[in-house]
Amino acid sequence: MDTTVTLSDLRAMKRDGHKIVGVVVWDVQMARIVDRVGVEIVSVGDTVGVNLWGQANPLEVTLDQMVVVAQAVRRGVRRALLSCDFPFGPLQRGPSAAVRAAIRLVKEAGVDLVKLDAAAEHPNAVAAVDRAGIPVFAQFGITPQTALRYGDAQIPESMVEDVVAQARRLEQAGAALLNLTNAGPVIGAEVVRAVSIPVLGGLGGGPWLDGRMRLATAAIGYAASNLDDPRPVYANVAQVSFDALGAYADDVRAGRQIRS
Repeated sequence: MDTTVTLSDLRAMKRDGHKIVGVVVWDVQMARIVDRVGVEIVSVGDTVGVNLWGQANPLEVTLDQMVVVAQAVRRGVRRALLSCDFPFGPLQRGPSAAVRAAIRLVKEAGVDLVKLDAAAEHPNAVAAVDRAGIPVFAQFGITPQTALRYGDAQIPESMVEDVVAQARRLEQAGAALLNLTNAGPVIGAEVVRAVSIPVLGGLGGGPWLDGRMRLATAAIGYAASNLDDPRPVYANVAQVSFDALGAYADDVRAGRQIRS
């Protein structure tokens, strides 16, 4: 059985040039699958609200909901580090609220670290959570929360000095990992060189970073939209599911025994 991944392992991977694999999941079955694949980080994303529950806005997710989802994912993860997103609210209320939320996620869901969106705007909260003994996965750049104000465009390359300065402040505040979004190859590579902690990326990331984050559902083509707009993903689970459930419906309507 593989040994449990540690933050020291991730720092060593950055140092040695080995890429870190992170996957965002929301349920125990997918958690078990990605853990067996051997990814280093399993992240419980607040994107669960929009992508799985059909919420209209990513800010609708509550801390109570994140605790329940993280508990489910924890039951499926044995090897990887488990991270959980803060929903919108605790971080914005200040360091004390951030620490309370982080402690709750650790105590009630057993997460290994917490991911703070728009962390560059709240370095004092990052430092407070770190002082409480809870590792911080600091997300910055054009993140899901800041995109509501700034849009989804890539960060202009003219902002490279500002973004590098943000990364250094987050490292100094105690962040264990950085999640840089929508930075592109120029800014992304500069940030990787500027800090000693691993820099991962989802949207707008690439091989110039220390690793990648990806929604499991996006990687496997799970969304219903993949039926009408097939994308360059690793599978089209939506189409497979559509065909399988259609075959099940045909068996029922034809009076045949269904498959066990």
